[in-house]
Amino acid sequence: QVQLVESGGGLVQPGGSLRLSCAASEIIFGFFNMGWYRQAPGKQRELVAEITVARTTNYADSVKGRFTISRDNAKKSVYLQMNSLKPEDTAVYYCKADQRGGSSYWGQGTEVTVSS
Repeated sequence: QVQLVESGGGLVQPGGSLRLSCAASEIIFGFFNMGWYRQAPGKQRELVAEITVARTTNYADSVKGRFTISRDNAKKSVYLQMNSLKPEDTAVYYCKADQRGGSSYWGQGTEVTVSS
């Protein structure tokens, strides 16, 4: 079983920054497409950013230019650098791993609160 553990969430003021990390147990981490999703209070879970095995990236329009997703296959980790945070970014952020032709896996989430 692939296990994903998110970290780095917390309380920040508007305009601040956070860096989320997701550590995977999978030995062949490099063969997984990775993504960050978020679920705000009272809303459905939505895609924030994703990065493929080939390191191509895709971002939600709401975070484009502010967030950056990256991966370190040697460390079996994926990161989400979040800058210029807004109150509407408040949510629980989840890490997701997808193996093409295989299974998908979710982490338990890390909470991000953007408020004064």
